[in-house]
Amino acid sequence: MRVECLGGTEPELAVVGGIHGDEPCGVNAIERILADPPEFERAVQFIIVNEEAIEADRRYLEEDLNRAFPGDPDGPTHESRLAARLTEQLDDCLTFSMHSTQSYDGTFALIHEPDDRVTPVLKGLSVDAVVDVGSHSDGRLFDAVPTTIEVECGYQGSEQATENASRLVREFLGATGALSPVDRARREPAPLFRLDRQIPKDKASSYSVYASNFELVAAGEPFAAADDREVSADEPFYPVLMSPYGYEAVFGYTAQLLGTVEEFDKLAE
Repeated sequence: MRVECLGGTEPELAVVGGIHGDEPCGVNAIERILADPPEFERAVQFIIVNEEAIEADRRYLEEDLNRAFPGDPDGPTHESRLAARLTEQLDDCLTFSMHSTQSYDGTFALIHEPDDRVTPVLKGLSVDAVVDVGSHSDGRLFDAVPTTIEVECGYQGSEQATENASRLVREFLGATGALSPVDRARREPAPLFRLDRQIPKDKASSYSVYASNFELVAAGEPFAAADDREVSADEPFYPVLMSPYGYEAVFGYTAQLLGTVEEFDKLAE
């Protein structure tokens, strides 16, 4: 795990990339900043996490790191021990963690139990949507560091995902006062969703997904297929992280639309 601290020695902010070794966008965005660092107004630690998995171009070596938190310093897997080290390193930092997907070419943020440090930052990010993971934290970094914002930056391995990650990390640093605020094109407030349940998929030789992430699926509408067996919606839902092959046992998640990020404080009451 590589750690570089800029702007001071007692950081309250952290930027994280490389939790998954086959998602280079966050690593690339961090490397760009470290190659030509600006003047920081607040201390920020930049962390490239699973260096061994990055070197091997594998998602993980023994265990999915983003399902291993808070980890165990004496744990049986490389990722369990690494999760414990990262948890200790982050402490109570407001943390920005970059990922990429096989399911969506745009950008969205994921949060869990946000506090008053998280919600103002969300309003400064030019993402297509914000998703509250609800009960689906599943050993993710949220479980160890609740003040975490995860961002999905685009398709895994794409240059666009690196460009998106670079833009979003600058927006995060601007929204937290570490750098000057970033001028963003005016856009509609991002919709806010909450994950509801996983959508299981039967064993099959091939899979298809008809639905588009963040677009309403009506009750009775076919939205996926396992071989020639179509799967239809029992009730209306919004798909999130939905893809044919992104997960081994599920297509993705159903979600509810709560409102917009601008309404977050009211919705949280």
